[in-house]
Amino acid sequence: MSVFEWWQFDFMKNAFWALMIISPLFAIVGSLVVNAKMSFFSDAIGHSALTGVAIGVLLGMSQPTLMIIVYSLLLSFIVTLLKHKVPQKTDTFIALIMSFSVALGLVLLTRGGQFSKFSNMLIGDLLSITPTDLIKLGALLVGSLIFLYFFLNKIILVSLNASLARSRGINVFLIEFLFAAFVSVVVSLSIPWVGLLVINSLLVLPAATSNNLARGMKSYLNLAIVFSVISSIAGLAIAYELSSATGATIVLVLMAFFILSLVFRRKS
Repeated sequence: MSVFEWWQFDFMKNAFWALMIISPLFAIVGSLVVNAKMSFFSDAIGHSALTGVAIGVLLGMSQPTLMIIVYSLLLSFIVTLLKHKVPQKTDTFIALIMSFSVALGLVLLTRGGQFSKFSNMLIGDLLSITPTDLIKLGALLVGSLIFLYFFLNKIILVSLNASLARSRGINVFLIEFLFAAFVSVVVSLSIPWVGLLVINSLLVLPAATSNNLARGMKSYLNLAIVFSVISSIAGLAIAYELSSATGATIVLVLMAFFILSLVFRRKS
C-alpha cells in the first residue's frame, strides 16, 4: 500500500491544502499565545464556543459561526478588563467563565434537542472542507498576516514588558484586547473544521515544542511553523490509515514531537 494513497481523493487534497493554511497560522498565533502566557485563555475561548452555538441556535441561525465570534469577542473584552483590574485572579475568572459557558451551552443545546446537530464541532471535520472553505481559510490567513504586520511588534513588546510598552506610549489595554480578539476570531473560525476539544492543543503544542529548542524569537517562530506543518501532514496520513479523527491524530503527532524536544533539551 502506497504511503500517498490518500492523495488520490479530492476530499483528502482539500484537507491537505487546508492544513497548509491552518498549520502555519496556528503556529504563529500559538507562539504569540504561549509567549503572552494566554494558553488558558485560548482554551477557554475554544470551549466557550458551545455557548455561541447555543445562542445562534436560539436565534434561528443555521450556521452559528457569527454568534461564536460575537460571544468570543465579548469574552475577550471581559478577560482583558479583568486582567487589568484584578491581575492576580485572572486565571480563576477565566476558569469560571469557561465552566459557565460550557455548562450554559450544554444546557441550552440539550434542552432544545439540538446538540446532535452540532456534536461534530467537538472533534471537527477537516475532511469535509470544500474549495469554498479553502477560499475562506485563505482569507483568514491573509487577514491575520495583515493584522500581524501592523501589531506584531507591539504585541511582543506588551507581552514581554508592559511597563516598557507604556513608557513608549503604547496603549497596553488596547493591544491586549486586540490580540485577544484576534485569537478569538482565529479560534472561532477554525472550530468547525478542527474541533473545540483539540484546537488549543494545535495552537500550543507547536510553540511549546519550539520553545524547548529555539534560540531566539525568530527561530522560535520558524521551528513552531515547521513542527506544525510536518505534524499536520503526518497526522492527516495516519488518520486516513486509521480512519481516526484528523485533528486528534495531529495532536498525538505533535505530542510525540514535544516529548522528543524534551529529550534533546535535556541533552543540550
